[in-house]
Amino acid sequence: MVRRIASQVHKQAARLMRANYIKNEPVWFQAVLEHPPLPLPPRAPPVREDCRSPSSRKMRKPKTEPLPIFYLEDKVRRQFFRDHPFEAFRPVSIVEGREVEDEHPVRGTDWTRLAQRGLNPSPEDAVHFAVNLHKHHKMALSIAYTRAVAEFRSLRAGHEFANTFARMEAEAYGTVFPSEIDRTFEKENAVYQSADRKVELDRGALLARKRWKAILDVNNGMGDFDRGQQYTRNLKQGVRPTYLPVDELAVASEVGKPVQPIEQDHAAASLAFAKILASTP
Repeated sequence: MVRRIASQVHKQAARLMRANYIKNEPVWFQAVLEHPPLPLPPRAPPVREDCRSPSSRKMRKPKTEPLPIFYLEDKVRRQFFRDHPFEAFRPVSIVEGREVEDEHPVRGTDWTRLAQRGLNPSPEDAVHFAVNLHKHHKMALSIAYTRAVAEFRSLRAGHEFANTFARMEAEAYGTVFPSEIDRTFEKENAVYQSADRKVELDRGALLARKRWKAILDVNNGMGDFDRGQQYTRNLKQGVRPTYLPVDELAVASEVGKPVQPIEQDHAAASLAFAKILASTP
């Protein structure tokens, strides 16, 4: 099918349905009929001059570029930030929500003072206030801009004085305000401590997954380290050590059962196995 523009798609679909080429009506057909797409703007055909005229060689192509978009707010905003360059360093949230916020109720001819929208105005408030004075109060743009800037500076100065005295009052009551460097160090220490804490948690989880754990009482009869001299002396004298835990020895002695070292059990089992081998032909 030939490629169509947006305003011709539903017309072509209607012709195909009348010709029974499309059996079922498309789902979008009724919606497009109720809300048809916007038609393309008309474009004037280029002027065709007589080829025999001498001026035909100087024909120029028609300009199809869009006209420049101009808003008065952009002009005022550009001049405002030229006069107040440090206002561009203030953090501003540009996150948009699901719905567009309604315009402030104070606007038009009712907006005569910048303080009507708050005691801490933003640069955008000053720009809109200057344009509002120019459009709705019939002031010259230069006079409206001068008045808006004067009220903006006055409100900002009052807000700065209020913050300064509030800080002094808080410090008089014992509040400590850390500097930006101290706050950065605190964040860095918090990151380091969180990393150490994670390592400890990982180590604890690894120990918890182990099936067997070695429980060693350091102060239970170990004494000083003698580099194995006592063990060598017992070995030369024929004294065989026992590896039965102390708790089991105590329980066995309370019950009244004779306590036999593990090595004696192994020796008895070895002698019995040797007798079996000797008796086998």
